[in-house]
Amino acid sequence: MKKILKLVISIVILIVLTGIAFWTNVFNDFQEVSYMLNIDYTDIIKVLIMIAFVVSIKWVIQIILENLKPKTNRGNTAKTLINSALQYIAVIIMLCWGFVLIGVNVGTVLASVGIVALIIGFGAESLIEDVITGIFMLFENQYNVGDIIEVDNFRGKVTTIGIRTTVIEDTGGNKKIVNNAAMKNILNRSKISSKAVSDIGISYDDDLEKLERVLPEILKKIGEESSIMEMPQYLGVQELQSSALVLRFVAEVDEINIFAAQRELNRKLYLEFKKLGYVIPYDQLDVHTV
Repeated sequence: MKKILKLVISIVILIVLTGIAFWTNVFNDFQEVSYMLNIDYTDIIKVLIMIAFVVSIKWVIQIILENLKPKTNRGNTAKTLINSALQYIAVIIMLCWGFVLIGVNVGTVLASVGIVALIIGFGAESLIEDVITGIFMLFENQYNVGDIIEVDNFRGKVTTIGIRTTVIEDTGGNKKIVNNAAMKNILNRSKISSKAVSDIGISYDDDLEKLERVLPEILKKIGEESSIMEMPQYLGVQELQSSALVLRFVAEVDEINIFAAQRELNRKLYLEFKKLGYVIPYDQLDVHTV
């Protein structure tokens, strides 16, 4: 609906601008310029038809890409890269083809602007570096769309890999756009399994040995009931706090589920401990008055 509305608004603006152009004789001035450049209206029509043709092909390819549902992260990466490259390829084709249609020798133009191209090349050094880095990352398979990565202490899911930039989205929906050349010291957390950690405190008055005897059964039950983590493991006493013995539990999970698994592990351990009569201690303040 938004695309249709945008198209209608664009057409209305185009009609209004065309009317203003006729009223102010802009097209008469354009005709004089076309005579000076030796360009007739047939060339202009050819260029417009060519642009419409190229844009239509680009739209068709983009629609096909949108309907493709790759089963692997590698496939999603190729999909987003192709979609990003289409924008640049379409512009280059329209420029070169347009020059040919109006009778300009593209080869001569490119040869004559060698110095200008060199200057632009120095100015666009970072752009070229981004593109080359993006190509190497694709072939080296450093990360793909859907992977969980960490860059400069920002952890998130790769949503888009373009020719120039990579988009990472964290669990809060915040998106970080990073130039491909700046994607250094990447920690790809999807390459290996992660561990959800849960620290549960018990009172110093509780029987730790008795609890440890029933823990295997409790952990086995939690593992069987969960769909996102393996059977948790009891590592032992993690810390001796002022009011509690802190026990540590870990469970192997996929990186994408690490926070959900941690919440689930905390909840189930708390409920199981409560059933056994173990109360998680908390700091209290005693006030004595005289």
